[in-house]
Amino acid sequence: MPLTLYQRDDCHLCDLALAVLAEARAPEFESVFIDGEDELEARYGVRVPVLRRPDGAELDWPFDAPGVARFLGD
Repeated sequence: MPLTLYQRDDCHLCDLALAVLAEARAPEFESVFIDGEDELEARYGVRVPVLRRPDGAELDWPFDAPGVARFLGD
């Protein structure tokens, strides 16, 4: 199961997170847009972007490339 990036449409911080993930050379991930999803909005609404590992651990914004690497265990 891949990493998941929870984000919103038209989210400047989400765009920054995508750049950080590219800089960190993060493995493939699934983008999940929380807009209009009541359960996801309740959980992630003020926290996005959030990177989630398959084991359930989550990394909230703000994060940088070294932080992503540590989170991924690299």
